[in-house]
Amino acid sequence: MNHLIGIDIGTQSTKAGLMTEDGRLVSEYAAESRLIYPEEGAVIQDPDEMLSSAISAVRAVMDESGIAPSDVAGLCIDGQMAGVMGVGRDGAAAIPYDSWLDTRCGASRRAFIDYGEERVIAITGGPVSYTAGPKIMWWKENHPEAFDRVYKFVQPAAYCTMRLCGLDGDEAFYDHTYLHFSGFADTARKVWSDELMESLGVGKDKFPRILRPYDKVGGLTADMASLCGLLPGTPLVAGCGDTAAASFGAGVTEPGIIFDVAGTASVLACAVPTFAPDKEHKTILFAPSVMDGLYTPMAYIGGGGMCLRWYRDDILRGAASYGELDEGAASVPAGCEGLLFVPQFSGRVCPNDTLVRGAYIGLGWVHGREHLYRAIMEGIAYEYAIYYDIIKGLAPDQRYDRVLSVGGGSGSAVFAQIKSDMLGVPVSACKEADTALLACCSIAGYGVGLYGDITRLVAHASDYSKSASPHGPAHEVYEAQKEVFAGLYGALHDTYERLLRPK
Repeated sequence: MNHLIGIDIGTQSTKAGLMTEDGRLVSEYAAESRLIYPEEGAVIQDPDEMLSSAISAVRAVMDESGIAPSDVAGLCIDGQMAGVMGVGRDGAAAIPYDSWLDTRCGASRRAFIDYGEERVIAITGGPVSYTAGPKIMWWKENHPEAFDRVYKFVQPAAYCTMRLCGLDGDEAFYDHTYLHFSGFADTARKVWSDELMESLGVGKDKFPRILRPYDKVGGLTADMASLCGLLPGTPLVAGCGDTAAASFGAGVTEPGIIFDVAGTASVLACAVPTFAPDKEHKTILFAPSVMDGLYTPMAYIGGGGMCLRWYRDDILRGAASYGELDEGAASVPAGCEGLLFVPQFSGRVCPNDTLVRGAYIGLGWVHGREHLYRAIMEGIAYEYAIYYDIIKGLAPDQRYDRVLSVGGGSGSAVFAQIKSDMLGVPVSACKEADTALLACCSIAGYGVGLYGDITRLVAHASDYSKSASPHGPAHEVYEAQKEVFAGLYGALHDTYERLLRPK
């Protein structure tokens, strides 16, 4: 039987999964990632550490499975989306990976805003935030010598694929699922925008070819094959972004489905057939799906899921497990008895506001540990409700009948109930919390010709046995408090400014 390997280069770990061609997981491995914090606001990763982790993960699943290398038909890599890195003419890394968590490019957003933020959004589909476009400008403005070393700007998944295949800078690529983050793409047409490159002063020569996720890009070199435990020439496809992979793997392959990533970033997305950028609110990112002709408008809280870990590990010092905290949160009524939580520890991404920070609002003697934890969940869900209202306005004729939830937080019954009550839509956890690997294997299988339908492995990925349905009274509470929550950002703006920009 043929087998496929999917690799997910995430923020906290790199994972690999070996699957049969019918989607049965044979072996899986995860290696922790190292985030580097060289200065205030900076978060980077070593590209070659990312490559090494991918190689190690592949080798581990091959060794564990015991299958013959000749049984592997292809590989596909997905990876972090909103950051950027660069390669030289030889294909080697020219700069570190500038993570999506890195906020140093805040001032470099000004070039896009001065040109016309609404025009940029109309072309790229993405609001001007801490994404690849401003990051590229940051390197140009602050480190021109490093910028000059960059032959092509790429994403980590593409970089690892290039190195595995021995591709040079002329063979570098971007796949289309990242384009809304790029700052320089005509996303609807899936080409680089001459208008934006010329207006912002970044040459077209800095940008690689644009491919589809399932396009074959090469085969493993002899050296890389030996390290991975595979045969030289084993084909790799272009791959895609991690959120694109997770949504595709969860079965978001047609309009009418809402998608929730309960992970490091808290992501809400859906599927629509038309490109309708959010020029008014500057909040929703109009992302191309893995599938041609489908878009997944989305917004996210940078580090939203990390707020829950912060509370468990840094505040409680591990005194309670997630299960125990969930049990306590379930005993608290909807609305947390007047307590609100702002889940923005390093600035708000959607819409962009570099001054926002995290906050508890409304603390009183009635509030205990269980309230503080539930308020974090509700804060994330309030953000989702804001995103959902905007998405419905952008695609007013589209109806949504369910939310598919993936990621580590998708197993929390109380979190699912809060989201369902907040949005007024049933929430179902996928049977696999991590659907990105399934997506990669489906994309690889289609790309190498194992089957003729790219959705072969993902069309029925969801398990609806774990579902939460909206509870009317709770939904009414959240509807009443949603506007109060939304107003916190304006109400606290002067406070944030005085704290972070003292005169």
